[in-house]
Amino acid sequence: MEWMLLPLRRYAEFSGRSRRKEYWMFALLVFLVYAVGGAMIFSAIWPALTEGGPTSPFDRLNAVGWLGITVLSLFTLAIFIPSIAVTVRRFHDRDMSGWWYLGFVIAGQIPKIGPLFSLGMLVLMVLPGTPGPNRFGNDPKDPLDTEAFA
Repeated sequence: MEWMLLPLRRYAEFSGRSRRKEYWMFALLVFLVYAVGGAMIFSAIWPALTEGGPTSPFDRLNAVGWLGITVLSLFTLAIFIPSIAVTVRRFHDRDMSGWWYLGFVIAGQIPKIGPLFSLGMLVLMVLPGTPGPNRFGNDPKDPLDTEAFA
C-alpha cells in the first residue's frame, strides 16, 4: 500500500526518479478506484437499462450512482498532477527528459498512428531504469543510497 500512495506523497515533485514498482502500483490503485466507482455507477444504471423506455438511464440515477460519479470526479481531479509527476519521474529513471511525456501525449492523438505512440510509451514504462546515478538523480533501487527518496 505504501508504494500505491507514494506518488500522492510526492504530489507535484517533478524532479528525481521513480521506480517501476512505484509507477505500476499507483496505476493499480487508480484502476481499483475506477473499477469500484464504475461498478457503483453501473449498478445504479442497470435497472434503468433493463426497463428501457424513452428516457436516458441517467435521468433515473439513484444516490449510489451519483455518489460513484462524484467520487470518480473528485478522484480524477486529485490524481491529475500526481499521475503526470510520477510519469515524468519514470521517464527520468530511463534518463529521458520529462518533456517526452508531452510528446507522447500529443503524438497519441494522431489518427491511425497514435496507438503506436501509446504502445511505445507503455513499453518505456515497463523497461527498467538506468542502473546507477544519471543526470536526474541517484538510482532509487540502490539500497545503500539514502538520498533517493529525500
